Amino acid sequence: METNTGHRRILVVDDEPQITRVLRTTLSAQAYDIRVANNGETALEIMKDWTPDLVITDLAMPHMDGLELCRQIRMTSEVPIIVLSVKGEERTKVKALDAGADDYVTKPVGMSELTARVRANLRRAPVTEAEKVIKAGGVRIDLDAHKVTIRGREVRLTPKEFEVLVYLVRNRGKVVTHRNLLAAVWGGESTEQPEYLRVFVNRLRNKLEPDADSPRYILTEPHIGYRFEANP
Repeated sequence: METNTGHRRILVVDDEPQITRVLRTTLSAQAYDIRVANNGETALEIMKDWTPDLVITDLAMPHMDGLELCRQIRMTSEVPIIVLSVKGEERTKVKALDAGADDYVTKPVGMSELTARVRANLRRAPVTEAEKVIKAGGVRIDLDAHKVTIRGREVRLTPKEFEVLVYLVRNRGKVVTHRNLLAAVWGGESTEQPEYLRVFVNRLRNKLEPDADSPRYILTEPHIGYRFEANP
């Protein structure tokens, strides 16, 4: 059992009562503070007065579906979002990630895998005293403040975007394989999810690069992975 969650808050959004009942029971048993909504509109109302540390949402729901919920959340919040859906097609996963989701889990899913994904999305890499700030070319990463600036301009990143960037920068100049990057950021259960990297690297390039079509920081090594170059 997870015993050091610090009563982190999780908002579960799903219109299937049996799903929300199982998730509430399982996650509450691991000391998470759980609230439940049966659609996106209700979820946004809850978030006005109660700030979750993580959102788990279905896609197909009445009134406001999971995709629109992701978009609405991303307008004001960087909270980690896990999509939990019966739809397993790659194009659906990409749509969800493009809408702002950080992770995608296909139903049915074992509770041990889901709780591992929850922990992975809630964790933050440990910061040593010697490495409070990482500088690489024009990029500055403050690990304590979870803040990124590029040539003095602050860039807002979601938690998973931040983790991807930190891992690449910590390994700057080296080729990071798809599998290693997926395992480091999403955990060992996600090493066969290359669509995650395409979406997140594109999002990072759009936020960091002067010209996302001609990247200078995050370079692609075809069929292998990515390399971060600390260009001045």
